[in-house]
Amino acid sequence: MMVAQSDIQLLRDTFGDSLQVEVSLKRYTAARIGGKADVVITANSSYELAEMVILLWKKEIPFIILGSGSNVLVSENGVHQVVVVNRAKKILFNKQMQPPTVWIESGANLGYLARHAAVYGLAGLEWAGGIPGTIGGAIYGNAGAHGADMSGNLLMAEILHHRQINHGDHHKILQEKWCVDQFEYAYRNSIIKRQPGREVILSAELKLIASTPELVQAKMDEYKIMRHNSQPSGASLGSIFKNPPGDHAGRLIEAAGLKGMALGKVEISQKHANFFINQHSASASDYLALIRLAQQKVMDKFGVELELEIELVGDWPGQSI
Repeated sequence: MMVAQSDIQLLRDTFGDSLQVEVSLKRYTAARIGGKADVVITANSSYELAEMVILLWKKEIPFIILGSGSNVLVSENGVHQVVVVNRAKKILFNKQMQPPTVWIESGANLGYLARHAAVYGLAGLEWAGGIPGTIGGAIYGNAGAHGADMSGNLLMAEILHHRQINHGDHHKILQEKWCVDQFEYAYRNSIIKRQPGREVILSAELKLIASTPELVQAKMDEYKIMRHNSQPSGASLGSIFKNPPGDHAGRLIEAAGLKGMALGKVEISQKHANFFINQHSASASDYLALIRLAQQKVMDKFGVELELEIELVGDWPGQSI
């Protein structure tokens, strides 16, 4: 269903130049893949993000939030919802606290934050130096690498929490501060990921460790070399599947004989089989077909169901998302 013209006019009257219609999402995603969104509005601060989300909830206008677009596969059939692009990026370090902390808006880049912390000699985020996603996405999905994840850094997140009362026009929208335990974290998962549409992350406070720029940078360089040796270069969505308990998705895909397999313009990496490389102008349908093939082959051979780490966004006719 397309976004109604009356809703578009309401959003235009409210947000002005922040709104665009019929926008290609290719430039908003890391893989440069995807069709058009009916409406795109851009939030440049956590205040603007809250203002937009509250209005959309109250008017019951369907929407999604897009950060860096690093772990999403957007259908070429488009997104018939409002796409809220989160560009809220403010960062405030508190080096006097023991331990030191950083407050950061949810649209800021996690890898940039880690590298910025290193300049100040603040440790604890070295694992995140190569992650291209946003803080909001990392908290939502409990992003991690090198044996660490967001659950180990998060102190508190400021969120909007939405409930629709009695399926009517009554909405209860609360702005709350959640401690890390309230996210009920699991591997690449959280309570807000398990119940999508009810919470939106505005900002967060993370704990760090006092160190020196030299030591922090040395650890980040070590992780960078490890990534270079184990992960392919080229346009990709990052890890396609979560690792099954006690195993690795890449190992299973390789053992199923799929390493180097290509469909259309997408190839399963020869270097790491959990990375699918966009060879040139690949389509979202190419990606999805190769994803489904890998899932089927691994299920047939090992009886293991590979669960997506990326998320499918937009209109996917006939597909279960």
